[in-house]
Amino acid sequence: LALLTLAAAAVGWASAMATVEARRRKRSEPLRSENAGSAGGSRTQEASIRRRHQSSPAERLRSLLQTRKGILTMPCAYDALTARLVERMGFEITFMTGFGVSAAHGYPDCQLVSYQEMVDTAFHICGSLQRICCIGDGDTGYGNAVNVKRTVRGYAQAGMAAIMIEDQVAPKRCGHTRGKSVVSREEAIARIRAACDARDEGQDICILARTDARATEGLEEAIARCKAFVEAGADITFLEAPLSEDEMERYCREVPGPKLVNMLPSGKTPMLSLGRLEEMGFALAAYPLTLLSAGLKAQEEALTRLRDGKTTWDLELDFETLKDVVGFTDYYKEEDRYKT
Repeated sequence: LALLTLAAAAVGWASAMATVEARRRKRSEPLRSENAGSAGGSRTQEASIRRRHQSSPAERLRSLLQTRKGILTMPCAYDALTARLVERMGFEITFMTGFGVSAAHGYPDCQLVSYQEMVDTAFHICGSLQRICCIGDGDTGYGNAVNVKRTVRGYAQAGMAAIMIEDQVAPKRCGHTRGKSVVSREEAIARIRAACDARDEGQDICILARTDARATEGLEEAIARCKAFVEAGADITFLEAPLSEDEMERYCREVPGPKLVNMLPSGKTPMLSLGRLEEMGFALAAYPLTLLSAGLKAQEEALTRLRDGKTTWDLELDFETLKDVVGFTDYYKEEDRYKT
């Protein structure tokens, strides 16, 4: 009787395992319609294949850096609408600017905007883009090295192609304003090492390592930090606010790997042509305040006219263009696609 009981149990166990295996196989099969040969089933399988072969934002950025024929011009966005406009105008890449996001929240760029507010903006920006990739300003990483890893994960999950981590003391501030200070070289390297570890542990994102040491520690230290960042695994470096063309050239000459430059009118760094920047060896040229500043100037003009009883029609987009920019055209296409 005992043997019969054991045999029955074994049969039951084998049957259960067979059921589990059948379910596992069913889950692993691609979804398809009842008629696998139908057009609907074919489209479903093709869409699944396309999704598997679509490159990630980080992969697209790496490809841009490897295959670029010239310097990459990078207008900086501060919300989903400005990011969409950058894409609409034919640029290949944009950057989520901390200065702009802070301004949109009503604050100066002094780290008054939280990690969560920044990563929420990152989700909106990446969700608005269809073709181009975006680099996100990760400030100081919002804490110690462990916090840096969490910040990197959050930006990667939002869809950012890269995250910028810098070596300022928190709360940080705009690199072209007074009152900056930086952490020790050892702590700065630890931040970048933690960011690279987060990347290497499975987050598909590039690491842009920034130093603000030029303003407080001098050019030698700033260059030394950038070299150390590359050794720690950074994909791109950024020496903020060099004071002359000679300093810019030395940075490009002595630090390996792709390099970013910031073009800020009335800032500390000379404003140079894209051709000159490319000649020096820069891979990316960021324009952090162009959209914010130009937008504010246009809005001030419109408000001045309204206040003075004048019309603003010549300053405005026509309504059809405005609807297209904000997404009505795409919405209507999707709406028509699912009409019953």
